Amino acid sequence: MEKVRFGIIGIGNIGTVHARYLLAGTVSDACLTAVCDNAPEKHPAIRQLVGTLPLFSDAQEMLQSGLIDAVIVATPHYDHPRLSMLAMRHGIHTLCEKPAGVYTAQVQEMNACAQECDVVFGIMYNQRPNPLYQKVKDLIDSGELGEIRRSNWIITNWYRSQSYYNSGGWRATWKGEGGGVLLNQDPHQLDLWQWLVGMPVRLRAFCQFGKHRDIEVEDEVTAYAEYANGATGVFITTVAETPGTNRLEIVGDRGKVVVEEGKLRYWRLRESETVFNARWQNGFGEPECWEVTLPVAAEYSEHHVIIANFCAAILRGEPLIAPGQEGIRGLTLSNAMHLSTWTDDWVELPLNEKQYLRLLQQRISTSVAKETTSVTLDASGTW
Repeated sequence: MEKVRFGIIGIGNIGTVHARYLLAGTVSDACLTAVCDNAPEKHPAIRQLVGTLPLFSDAQEMLQSGLIDAVIVATPHYDHPRLSMLAMRHGIHTLCEKPAGVYTAQVQEMNACAQECDVVFGIMYNQRPNPLYQKVKDLIDSGELGEIRRSNWIITNWYRSQSYYNSGGWRATWKGEGGGVLLNQDPHQLDLWQWLVGMPVRLRAFCQFGKHRDIEVEDEVTAYAEYANGATGVFITTVAETPGTNRLEIVGDRGKVVVEEGKLRYWRLRESETVFNARWQNGFGEPECWEVTLPVAAEYSEHHVIIANFCAAILRGEPLIAPGQEGIRGLTLSNAMHLSTWTDDWVELPLNEKQYLRLLQQRISTSVAKETTSVTLDASGTW
């Protein structure tokens, strides 16, 4: 195999983004050889995008066509596990769009399937290669930052108007998407949060459902997490705040790192706070602190970086930046935040998956699609 032949299932907003860079030859190891969308009314527009490439209405037909080696699953959330498993069982290397699914029980099944099938399985976490977060991970994993004590992420630059939600009847409904800002806008941040500081042992969350928008699902969230070593974390997000903020702050006993406005700032303690506190006998005082300038490459988060890495894993056995099995972690956090709000209580991890699914299904049973309006959405700048 000289190039990986890709198919795409779902040519909506994000599927179109993937099709464009593959058609442009942005990834030297990849080519687009087929697409699939089960909405015939969209086919004329898709045909304009992909030209003479084979266009399927049925995913299984494309997977069995012999035209593709790998597939990008870019459908609505509920279908991610089902279609990913279908592809893997046909021997097709599978890259799933985020989130991995809507509830962890279905993602557990998908992960088990991936273990059984001899294929490469990845997830589109295209923020992981971002040099800013790569540097933060290096500071943590190397011990430079010391033991983590606190993390805070304020991620409120997701502004979405009511017209955005009105553009699709399935949008922001329990039946159509299974969640709101946590499931649609925040999967990258939830993944990065756990990727950097690990998974908490319990959390308490306060989700506001339809507080600022006429929607069923959450549009504002504040969550507090506790970790095995005693560290704490806070996650704040909304779609209704402008100007928004994207600020990640992580404090260890040897310093502090902040990522904001595309920049990384790092303050390093000359000695750890733990050591200083044990020896200091003069009342007021604190460890000597230096703000250190670190070499960090320019920020980027292009989707094609993940595709290039995915191809390298298929062709040359290189390790994945974002293994598909890790998609369950960020989803566990969003499920736990929902469950904490629904039960008005702390949620211990591992998550009670049966309880979550039962309460989700109650909401799905009363979910109502909205009347849609004609709105053109440009997803080219999304994560």
